[in-house]
Amino acid sequence: MMILIAVLISGCASIFPGNVPRSSDISKQRAPNLTAPYNKPYKVRGVTYYPLRTAVGYREIGHASWYGSESGNRTAMGTRFVPHGLTAAHKTLPLPSRVRVTNLKNGRHVDVLVNDRGPFTKGRIIDLSRGAAQKIGLHGVDKVKIEHLNDRISQN
Repeated sequence: MMILIAVLISGCASIFPGNVPRSSDISKQRAPNLTAPYNKPYKVRGVTYYPLRTAVGYREIGHASWYGSESGNRTAMGTRFVPHGLTAAHKTLPLPSRVRVTNLKNGRHVDVLVNDRGPFTKGRIIDLSRGAAQKIGLHGVDKVKIEHLNDRISQN
């Protein structure tokens, strides 16, 4: 029985190999580890993405969506995805980064930890966890503003 559990757990590894921080380690991290596999260029569906070296001053307006059915899966950083958490996926921000996402439809905002890659759907700039989307009243797809937060996790 223990062997079966070990095999199942090991099958949840991230597509990005190498040492990855546990969620408790993220709060101790002062800046993104730019040499980590999840901050290196990567390819999805024939498109190569180049993660930014810094998020300082980052601002973007575009469409956001949310994801929540991936409960139990691993993020690009190797941490377990928690749908009710306040996290997000972005194609090029350094991981981890903290950003404020404002729903331009209603003015509500939420501060999230970007710890995953995506969305890979045309016309979308960020995917929020279900918990983050609920905080700003995002149902489906809405126009948002993303602003980098200079805090101890993402400050360079």
